[in-house]
Amino acid sequence: MPRGHKTIPHAHEKCIQGHNVSTSHKTLQAAAVVEEKSPCCSSSVLKGNPQVPSATETSSTSQNLWRASSTTITSSSVFHTRSDIDDESQVEEHARSSNAISSANSWSEILTMKVEVVEQYLLRKYKMQQPILKEEMLKIVGKNNRDELDDILQKASDRIEAVFAVNLKEVDSSNDTYELVSKLNLPNNGRVNTGRELPKTGLLMNILGLIFMKGNHASEEKMWEFLNMLEVYAGKEHHIYGEPRKLIHTDLVQLQYLEYRQVPDSDPACYEFLWGPRAHAETSKMQVLEFLAKVNDTVPSAFSPWYEEALQDQERARAIEAVRAGTGATARHGITALASPTPSDV
Repeated sequence: MPRGHKTIPHAHEKCIQGHNVSTSHKTLQAAAVVEEKSPCCSSSVLKGNPQVPSATETSSTSQNLWRASSTTITSSSVFHTRSDIDDESQVEEHARSSNAISSANSWSEILTMKVEVVEQYLLRKYKMQQPILKEEMLKIVGKNNRDELDDILQKASDRIEAVFAVNLKEVDSSNDTYELVSKLNLPNNGRVNTGRELPKTGLLMNILGLIFMKGNHASEEKMWEFLNMLEVYAGKEHHIYGEPRKLIHTDLVQLQYLEYRQVPDSDPACYEFLWGPRAHAETSKMQVLEFLAKVNDTVPSAFSPWYEEALQDQERARAIEAVRAGTGATARHGITALASPTPSDV
């Protein structure tokens, strides 16, 4: 399946180049929101200095990591969200963009362009909190392309899922209505805040992946080094995530998706991030690996040895569930026995 910047991780790959990750993520941001504008706690990282870490630091920080949210929604998918343009006008605008594709283009190029236009439509509907209609998408791709719509929609939703961690789900089969749904139960369907915003779920899933791959706890410094490679800086307003330090240190911690604590016995005090109780309740290591695999167009087993750890966690979860189910069945049997009449009762 074609993707903007596809990277397949290798088990023995030593480094991911920071500038490639940054460029890819920047392209995504520009396309999605074009109109929205060595102590262990390093001050240059935490104060929002937009300097990318040195090659040595990047190699150390990124060793065996993935290319986070590397699937791009390309710059030709520039996505307008002016509130003074009505729905019908927006659909017509997307349709004109789709129909303007030159007949000289190959079918592969035409398909890619139509996927990008459908991405614009899906993201706009998400931001406006409006239903996604198949009828409108047919107007966009052209009714002569009805047979190709399912394939175009699948590709567009896959690309959006790999960046924002939202799934396209059918709401009403009778009138072919869909919506984008956050993979985690973040407030306002992944937006966290109220208003016309894009989801924060993709950022959270990447942070959870970083924590997992750093031994289930990631130092504050390492986390911000990683985010800086994505051009996300503490204290610097971001057009998707707002003020990232507030989102991560306040919102996601208060919502209990992340735990922020002092590293035991650290002097001077250093801090680290762990999965919070809601992250444990709503997702799993395997689901995080599945998300990262989708980002990298590969399979979860490519992320060894984390895949083995995720499998062990799955087995433990199944064993616990089996014990709970057995305990419940025993309890129900006991209640039934107590309620049944005995010969002396007759």
